[in-house]
Amino acid sequence: MVAYQGSGPYCYTHSLAMLLGPDAPPPGVIETLTGSPFGMQLVGGLTPYFDPYGWDPEIGVDAALDLLGWTCERSEAGTPQEALTRLRAAGPAMAGPLDMALLPYTPHGDGDHYLVVLAVEGDTVVVHDPHGHPYATLPVADFLAAWRAESVAYLSTSFVLRTGFARVREVPVREALRDSLPTAVRWLDGRDDLPVPPGSLGGAAAALRLAELVEQGLDAGVRDLLTYFGVRVGARRLADAAACLELLGLDEAASVAAGQARVLGGLQHPLVTGDDAAVAAGLRKLAPAYERLRSLLV
Repeated sequence: MVAYQGSGPYCYTHSLAMLLGPDAPPPGVIETLTGSPFGMQLVGGLTPYFDPYGWDPEIGVDAALDLLGWTCERSEAGTPQEALTRLRAAGPAMAGPLDMALLPYTPHGDGDHYLVVLAVEGDTVVVHDPHGHPYATLPVADFLAAWRAESVAYLSTSFVLRTGFARVREVPVREALRDSLPTAVRWLDGRDDLPVPPGSLGGAAAALRLAELVEQGLDAGVRDLLTYFGVRVGARRLADAAACLELLGLDEAASVAAGQARVLGGLQHPLVTGDDAAVAAGLRKLAPAYERLRSLLV
């Protein structure tokens, strides 16, 4: 298996890797430890994400840090001025989720986003943005507007900041990955202990329902979500999970995840060209593999 390397929408993963420094494992390992590759969800029955039912990046970030033996201080909420005071005092820190559309240096950006704040210099915020913008700058007022994250549906607060990253125990990569497998199985099972909007579906049911929506005529906004974000990140997550499972010697499970990655990645061209029959067929092929992967990881 040839492991994928390249760019992709791994904002929180690359932000963590930057702040963990030379002790950080490869981004593909971090992403797999978040649990994101192990499922699919159709939020509210309409909005597709290739991550598990009930999962969100806040859950994933905390899970990855714990598995790797790291801690950090997480703060949130307050007035914009209070949040800015925290930010000025923090030093390098992970901010997010933010509203990407409100970051003025990222034309056409959309959705939730994470980045590393390097400094606040007067009325300017300096960031390493994993979306391809090292040392980007923006006015404090613009940063605060994005950091408020009012459009991020899974977040019930604002101004989330992670600082003080510290390694509290040495955890080899293979050990962290093995320790993550029971949670991966829980995600593939379809957890029912997390709040989700009414009508949401997970796993195979989500894939099959999305295939039906494609055949009925996909909403333009959903097609854009899949084209510019969903397929790209979903296929990469599965490819990285496959590499991690192969590292553990779980060759059959790795093969299933790699097969999912290939099917999902293969949807990019038909989505862009409007070959909806091929998109629907691919989603139906993807659906049973979630249960197959679960059965191999139990």
